[in-house]
Amino acid sequence: MSKTVSEAIKYRRSVRKYKTTPLDEEKIKKCIRNATLAPNSSNMQLWEFYHITDKEILKKLSKACFNQNAAKTAVNMVVFVARRDKWRERAKYNLDFLEDMFDKQEKKGIDVGRRRKVSRNYYKKIMPTIYTDFLGIVGYYKKILSFFIGLFRPIYREVLFSDVRVITHKSVALAAQNFMLSMSEIGYDTCPMEGSDTTRVKKILKLPRKAEINMIIGCGIRSEKGVYTERFRVPFEKVYKKI
Repeated sequence: MSKTVSEAIKYRRSVRKYKTTPLDEEKIKKCIRNATLAPNSSNMQLWEFYHITDKEILKKLSKACFNQNAAKTAVNMVVFVARRDKWRERAKYNLDFLEDMFDKQEKKGIDVGRRRKVSRNYYKKIMPTIYTDFLGIVGYYKKILSFFIGLFRPIYREVLFSDVRVITHKSVALAAQNFMLSMSEIGYDTCPMEGSDTTRVKKILKLPRKAEINMIIGCGIRSEKGVYTERFRVPFEKVYKKI
C-alpha cells in the first residue's frame, strides 16, 4: 500500500545496510521520473541521473564511496549529477517549448506578444548573462555592477561562478529529495552519501570534466540493523521563527 506524503517523509531514513532482495528497476525508474518534476532554478533542469544496476560498476562505486555500508550493501545506486555546462542546451529546450505553446495559443486568438517577448529575453539574454563567465573574471564584474545598482534598487546579486554553482546544486538536491520520498512511498529505502571520491566516481561513469557529482544514493530494502539510531532532531523551537 502506498503512503501519504507525511507517511513517506516519516518512513524515510538514511539506511546504512540493505537486504540482498532485488529491486524492481522499473519502479526505481519511475521514482527518477518523479525527481525530474522537482522545482528548479528557471526550469533549466541542469541535472542528469545515473541509475546503476551493473554489479561490477556497483563494486567500483562502493570502493569510491570508501566501502561504507550504505554503498557496499546497496542493490542499486542512483548518482545525481549537476550539469551547469548544459545551460545553453536546456535554455533552448525551454524556449522551444514556450514558442510551440505560444504558437498554439496564437492560433486560438490569444494575444501572446508580450509573454513571447519576455520569454525570448529571459532565455536568450538573461540566462547567458547568468551562466557565462571566464575564469571568474566576468562574475566579479557582475558582482561589482550589482553592488552599485543595488544601492538604489533591489537587484539579483548571486552572480559569481560560485553562486551559480550553488544554485545548480540546490536544484539537483531538490530532485534528489523527490526521488528519495518517491522511493519511501513504495517501501524502498535510500541513503544519500556525501562521502565519496568524486573524481573517481566521474571516471567510473565516464563523465566530462565540467559535470559535478551532487549526491550518490544507495538503494535497497532495509535490513533489521539498517537504521543505526532512533531519529533525532534539535528542538523545533530552535529552528522555527515566526515573523
